[in-house]
Amino acid sequence: MVAPQEAEHVTSGSGGSDGPGGTGGTGRRPRVAILVDNDVRRDSRVQKQARSMAEHGWEVRVLGLAPLGAEEQWHIGGAEVHLIKVETRRRPHEARSPRWRHPLAFPSPIREQQSRLSSQRRAADLTLAVGRARVRAAGRGRRLHRLQPWHLLPLRVLVKLAERLHATRRDATQEVRRKRRSQVDLVDRVATSFHVRFGGARAWRRLDSHLYDFDAHYGPAIDAFEPDVIHANDFRMLGSGARAKMRALMAGRHIALVWDAHEYLPGIKPWSPHPRWHVAQMAHENEFAGDADAVVTVSAELGEMLAERHHLSEQPAVVLNCPPDPAGSQTTPLPGPGIRELCGLAADTPLMVYSGSPSRQRGLGTVVEAMAQLPDVHCAFVVALPDSPPVVEVVERARELGLDDRLHLLPYVAPEHVVAYLSSADLGLIPIEHFPNHEIALITKFFEYSHARLPIVVSDVRAMSGQVRATGQGEVFTAGDVDDLARAVRAVVADPARYRAAYDGAVPLHEWTWESQAEILDAVYREALAKVRAAHA
Repeated sequence: MVAPQEAEHVTSGSGGSDGPGGTGGTGRRPRVAILVDNDVRRDSRVQKQARSMAEHGWEVRVLGLAPLGAEEQWHIGGAEVHLIKVETRRRPHEARSPRWRHPLAFPSPIREQQSRLSSQRRAADLTLAVGRARVRAAGRGRRLHRLQPWHLLPLRVLVKLAERLHATRRDATQEVRRKRRSQVDLVDRVATSFHVRFGGARAWRRLDSHLYDFDAHYGPAIDAFEPDVIHANDFRMLGSGARAKMRALMAGRHIALVWDAHEYLPGIKPWSPHPRWHVAQMAHENEFAGDADAVVTVSAELGEMLAERHHLSEQPAVVLNCPPDPAGSQTTPLPGPGIRELCGLAADTPLMVYSGSPSRQRGLGTVVEAMAQLPDVHCAFVVALPDSPPVVEVVERARELGLDDRLHLLPYVAPEHVVAYLSSADLGLIPIEHFPNHEIALITKFFEYSHARLPIVVSDVRAMSGQVRATGQGEVFTAGDVDDLARAVRAVVADPARYRAAYDGAVPLHEWTWESQAEILDAVYREALAKVRAAHA
């Protein structure tokens, strides 16, 4: 849960002695390029990677995605952040001539534009001709507005027919585009199946060529930095990292590629509705997973699944997405009010909080419905995009139920402030629904709530519900069950001290800190780099 980072004046040049892993006598600190396909500002894991690895002696450059095409640069601690503009291109099947799908469809956007302009020009010329004819007739004493220049009737008919033809062709073109995007036709579905079956790991080239666009724009930035380690976050950055590693090898430089797998790709809810998107991403991951010199991920179970799926020679290292230690160097005092103060609530008013992504599978709708059974309880949603459709939906539903005065939308804060920001609540909510990836890991907010010493009310997804039952730090409810969620909240509100007591020993807070995870990540970098150099010695 993060906010945009203010630029800091930091010296992070290439001078100084060799740091971790060495640089082969170049006299500069070893460099790591951290790749991510977002704007960095809302990615606490990447922000913590950048800051902590700079503190461990690496020269860090984060390459992220400029969301609106506006390239930016700033610093996070001793790390540089560069946002890169990526221009996406049409998928190959969307650029083909539509004549076989619909003969009337325009073969290209330019032809469609020219047809529209021609139709407008003919209509303008007709208007001019009618006006001139009326003016000439009016000079002979007839009333201007009653004149009908019948000799122009054939031209009128032709203009009307041309307009109708353009409209018909335009509609046909839009229908072809819709079908190509939705892939609803049999020929499209057969083509997709053919590419997946016979294209194997290379099928993504035909199914989603957008993945090329990342490398086309990130690649030059990676090469210019000349990193010793590339840290590719998630699946879309894996290909860019692998290609950059190969280009460096061809130039005589040996660099290590570390792949940070945040999720089990076959088990995610697709980010894009395009039917080819998910299978393309899986093929892309399959092709490049073997190029990674080391793999890290967010849970041991996910690591086992990745090792089996990609036939990895070693189990991935586990780097949990924990918050900084509240007593550590990365945490600074909260610069503003906490959530209770922002909500304007007294200390004895029950307040539950949800922080993080507001996507529909996170269960916020269940929370709002349950609030109708919790008349004294307020709820704060800490979200980055309060105007996003899922948030608007739950706010409108709260208004329909007459709960809008008890539902509060609050902004993100920087990672080092999260724990203090949340700590004034009475309990933390994780109403997440059942998806394969939701079952296998403790997510970021679980650790944040724990360090804030909040009782946790979590749905019965496997890993988190098992942890809560084992430690007694909260209550478990059936995912999507409004009545059961209300029951769990009432139990915590009735006796919060019972659940907070778990943080005095049962919960391993000393292990759930980013400082301890950064030590693991630093070791992964050093070992991967040493392995690559030894192989080419």
